[in-house]
This record gives sequence, C-alpha cells and structure tokens, in this order.
Amino acid sequence: MNKLFKSVLSQSLFISLFTIASANQSQAQNITIPIETAHNAMVLQADESKNLKSIFLGKKLADAHEYDFIKSVYKQTEDYSGLLNSAYTPSGSKNLVEPAISVIHTDGNLSLDLRYVSHQQTRLNDNVSLLTVLLKDPVYNFEVTLYYKSYYKEDVIEQWSVIKHHEKGNVTLQKFASANLYLKAKSYWLKQFHGDWAKEMQPEESQLTHGIKTLDTKLGTRANLFMPSVFMISLDKPAGEDEGNVLYGALEWSGNFKIDFEVDFQDNLRIIAGINNYASAYQLKPNEEFATPAFLYTFSDQGKGEASRKLQSWARNYKLLDGKGNRLTLLNNWEATYFDFNEQKLSGLLKQTKNLGVDLFLLDDGWFGNNHPRNDDHAGLGDWQENRKKLPNGISSLVKDASANGVKFGIWIEPEMVNPKSDLYSKHPDWVVKQPGREEHYFRNQLVLDLSNPKVQDFVYNIVDSLFIKAPELAYIKWDCNAVIYNAYSAHLKNNQSQFYVEYVRGLYKVLERIRAKYPVVPMMLCSGGGGRVDYGALKYFTEFWPSDNTDPLERIFIQWDYSYFYPAIASSNHVTDWGKQPIKFRTDVAMMGKLGFDIVVSELKENDLKFCQDAVKGYDGLKQVIWQGDQYRLVNPHEQNMAALMYVDAAKSTAVMFNYLVNYRYGESSKAPIRLKGLDPKKKYKLEEINLYPGTQSTLKKDVVFSGDFLMNIGFNPEVNTSRTSVIVKIKEV
Repeated sequence: MNKLFKSVLSQSLFISLFTIASANQSQAQNITIPIETAHNAMVLQADESKNLKSIFLGKKLADAHEYDFIKSVYKQTEDYSGLLNSAYTPSGSKNLVEPAISVIHTDGNLSLDLRYVSHQQTRLNDNVSLLTVLLKDPVYNFEVTLYYKSYYKEDVIEQWSVIKHHEKGNVTLQKFASANLYLKAKSYWLKQFHGDWAKEMQPEESQLTHGIKTLDTKLGTRANLFMPSVFMISLDKPAGEDEGNVLYGALEWSGNFKIDFEVDFQDNLRIIAGINNYASAYQLKPNEEFATPAFLYTFSDQGKGEASRKLQSWARNYKLLDGKGNRLTLLNNWEATYFDFNEQKLSGLLKQTKNLGVDLFLLDDGWFGNNHPRNDDHAGLGDWQENRKKLPNGISSLVKDASANGVKFGIWIEPEMVNPKSDLYSKHPDWVVKQPGREEHYFRNQLVLDLSNPKVQDFVYNIVDSLFIKAPELAYIKWDCNAVIYNAYSAHLKNNQSQFYVEYVRGLYKVLERIRAKYPVVPMMLCSGGGGRVDYGALKYFTEFWPSDNTDPLERIFIQWDYSYFYPAIASSNHVTDWGKQPIKFRTDVAMMGKLGFDIVVSELKENDLKFCQDAVKGYDGLKQVIWQGDQYRLVNPHEQNMAALMYVDAAKSTAVMFNYLVNYRYGESSKAPIRLKGLDPKKKYKLEEINLYPGTQSTLKKDVVFSGDFLMNIGFNPEVNTSRTSVIVKIKEV
C-alpha cells in the first residue's frame, strides 16, 4: 500500500468519524417528541436553536429512535429561514411563508419568535394521551401552548393551541391557527367538497401546485353552506378506497374557518387550519387565554376506506353525543302539513305515527307566534309562545296525547334567529345582528340574534328550558339555523366588532353547554337548512345531523356517500319523503343507511306501501345496531359506476348488511359482475338473504346457499340489481 493511498484513507476515515460524531452531537442537541398511535406517528423536534419543527407525519417506524435520522436523508434546496417545517409558524421575524400565528404587540411591533421551552406527555387512559408543548418569545412576554390529543386505537389526533401573554397592554391577534402540519411527498392531491342548498357535499379532486390553495367560509352561521371544513390529502397519487396514502382533516368549529394548503419552494406541503381571521382581529388582554378550536386528522396508508372507518369509530367513541347509544325513528309533519295544522290534524298524525311503527312524532315549524303568527316563513321567529289558534291547549297537551298513543313527541326550534315581523324584534332591536344606519338584508326573511351578548344567550337557553318545564316528557329537539350573517355588527361588543365572528360561536357553545348540563340525554338534531352546519365542534352537543333538505333518494345516495367519509351512519338523519320519482321501497332503503325517519302522509299511502313501511321499520330495528356501530365498507362508487353498493359489518364479523342501488336507469343497466365484499372473516361461512322485499314480490337470489368469507371477498356476490330491481338490501349472517 503506497503512502499516498494511506494518506487518503486516513483522511477519509477522519472525515467519516468527524461526520458521525457531528451527527451524533447534533442529535444530542435536538429534542425529538414522537406522538405515536397504533399505526401512525406525528413527530416534533426542537433543534439546537429551540425552533420546534414537524419532521414526520405518516406510518410509524418500528424503532422510534430512527426518527432522528429523517432530516439527514433529505437533500432538498436550502431552507433560507429554517422555519419551513415549523410546528407553529410565527410571522414577522425570518419566516418567508404563510404563518400560523400573527400578532401586533402592545408597542406596535409585528414580529413574533416562538422557541421551545418544555413539553409534557400525559396518559389520560389506556387509549388517549395528551402532549403539551410550551413555546415562548425570547424578547416579548408572549407564549403559545400546543396541544396534541392522540387516540391510539383510532389513529386520530386532535390539535389546538392556547395563546397567552403578559405584556403591559392588549396584544392584537391577527391570525390564530389551530394546527400547522407539514408533509413530504412527490405530489399532493386535494379532495375537497362544495355545495349549496340541496346540493351538499359535491366532491372535487385536484393536484395541488405551488402557492396557496385556500378552503374557507365567511358566512358566520350556517358556515358550511358553500364549503365544509373537511378534506382529504392523498400523497404521491390519488388514494383509492383500499390503497394509497391519505390524510383526512376537519376543523371542530361551527363558524368561519380557513384552511391553507401551501406547496413551498422545497416541494413540501404545509397545511394551516383554524378560525378564519377574516374581519376577526382579536384583542387579547394581559393574562387572558385564547384557545383555538381543535383540528382533527388521521392518516391511512391503506386508502380512504380505512381512514373513514378510523374517523367514524373515533366519532362514535369520543365525540358524537351518545355515539354508542340508541336513536329514535320518527315521523315528521313538515311535508304533510307545512305551516297549515291544528290540534285536530296533529292528533290524527299521532295515530298515524303509532300505526307506522316508529318511535316519535316530530312537530316542525309553524307552532308559535300570536301577534305575528307563524303561518309562513315571514313572521314569528323569536316569539316562542304556542300559537293559541293552532294549539289552544299548548305543547304539553300534545306531549300527553302522544304518550296516550304510545309514541314520544319532539319539536322544531330555530332559536338563533328572528323575523323583523315579531315582538322580539320590536322589543330588543339591540339583540339583532345588523348594521346601524344601513339597509337590512334578509336571508330566508330573517336575521340573526347576537349570541355574543350574554342576555341573548340567556334568552336562547330559556327557549329550550321553558319547553321542558312545560312538557317534561318532551323527547326530541330539532335545532335549525337557516340564515347566514349579513352586515355583521354587535351592539353588545361596541368597539370590539372584529371579535364578533369568534364570540358568536363561543356564545352558541355556551348555550349548548348549559342545555346539555341540564338535559344531558335528550336527542337533538343539528339542522341548518340542510348541511349548513355539520362539524364536530357542534356534534358533541347533538346526537345526529340533517345532511340535506334534498331528500330525493337518488340524490341522497351521493350526498350520504360523501358525508360517510367523515361521519358515522348513526349521526346521519335520513328521511323517507315524497321527493323523487322512485318507489317507496327505494326511498326507504336509502334512508335505512343511517338514522331512519319518515316525512310522508301516512294516511295517503297505498295498502302495500304502508305494509312495506311497517315491515321495514321492524326489520330496521333488528339491524340498526350493525348499521350504526358496524365498520362501513364502500364497495361500488356511484360517482364512477352506474350503481352504488356499501356494507356495514359488526365487530365479530358475524353479521353484515349490504345496500345496493341502481343510479343510472338507461336500458340494460344492471350489476353485470359480482361485487367483492369487504370486512368479513375469510374462514367463516355466511348465508345471504335479501330483505326489505315489497309485499307480493320474491327475491331472485338463491336461498340457503352458503359462501365462505374468502369467496365473497375474492370472487364476490351479485345482488342482481337492474331496472326492475333498482334497490336491493342483503343481510349477511354467519352460519
């Protein structure tokens, strides 16, 4: 070996040893904080300068110590600021991209620098853990605490922030996000949803390009009318139902939201989600805390189906009110009577409710107002006294009448709203959201009450409380919200108008907290002219939501399909109505995919139609626990094919229900090929039986044939859907 070679070898060895030593020293200076669930990990790291960064989000590693090596294997362009992957990006210092937080200090300075101080991990129970990370500005007495609540089995994380300062005067919060995520992939595909009244949850998917894509709303109330705050991000390619890497996200907030997706100059994706800072600069007093709403997310490396099952399970177990409990089937009077009813008509409907076989009768809009009777939607909102002409004996009499007929009684309210034609508007114009000196603009002939005002909060709470005081056996509340906020202004907030949008939602939650403290188990439907307010911030107070006023069953297949990515079946109120041209069987079968209800004129049903509905209710009672609590598997996507198919499977994999629908009635359309089932046990044997048959018809499916789970999941089963059998429900039972 010559001297030159020995010299080169010696230098190479020295450089290698130096590199390893430097890497180890750098790792020693870093503080790595993994948040691990059953399959996933979110990993934070405070670097040598105490900048807290997000270094990983995805399928977890077997050895947690190897998260420290992630940074070294990426050879991207220089991060000039060192903050591209900040866990909570501040503005005004050296940040070059969209911030998560932006402030104006007491002295007028707009800069913020947040450095890691400490963290604490607490195990709340066998499945839930909470990580808190304290960040402080080294110059200003300003701090942010980041919270990460992880649900191990469900692979769900809820994230929020609490902002606080100890400066001598007020600090203005100009932006205050809940979460700041960071993802690395070759490409990013956003699946988002949009809509309008009767057109909720319309899906769109597109590849994100460099720059910022924003999902937001500025409606104040009914905030999800045009765009809900739920989304999916697929990594590298659009995820399928059963394959691909996908992140689901949703903000738990019932007001204005903003979600920014920024593909930065290093080709990485930054997601910043929280309350919309539009017209919402917030004056934070010294020592006062500002808590942002939770942003939730889950990751799956096995496609959209697994991600939705994780989220549905989490919702039933932890978020949805009484998510593991029971639900009431009901008959609503709206399409039978609209505003035109009296005690005699309602008494007849109560008897029909019993005859139909459902649990509850729901009295909808039009039961209140005297000086301004609620005979249409132009008057009466705000005057919540029973209309003496329609209901001379009051609500309590109807509740007793319902009980005598063997059913429960529920009622519709819209307590956040007011008609200009009302006693309330005349007596308390300062309670109404409207600009002084400007023309009033109405949405559905109504205005919004100012829930930032504690007096209005008391009024709204007392609407509900007084109903239960008059009629303690009242069994159900349908809470509606039909207007958005025009000309936002609060007489109560005076010089703090920019805080109105935030304080409105906080006021709403305060009311709901009080209601639930006194009436913790009464079922309540979250309605907002359809799906205008569907989010987990509100659903912790409600047992169910109303997906859409569009109850055409063909349309509902699509609407319910897309809601199911984020919400469990037990939360979805689905009613059989006269919308659409489909037969009663098709309409009922579609409604059975969630929480079943009816809004039809029972007395006008043909004999066989009535018998079918009665039998369907009985059959539903035997299967509802599988539908409500089972794992959902989407089998055939109606957006992609001429039919829809999905199924629910119980935890033991012993019972399942399969729903099949034809969504295109062109000549010869049918289920030509078998449909592969999912979620069964391949080693078990199953018997398949068609249920919900219309009286006088017989199934074309063979009886008493037994299939293995292996056959059903690899070869499949043909439900024989066609233009003469447009809806087929199959019960799958282990033998």
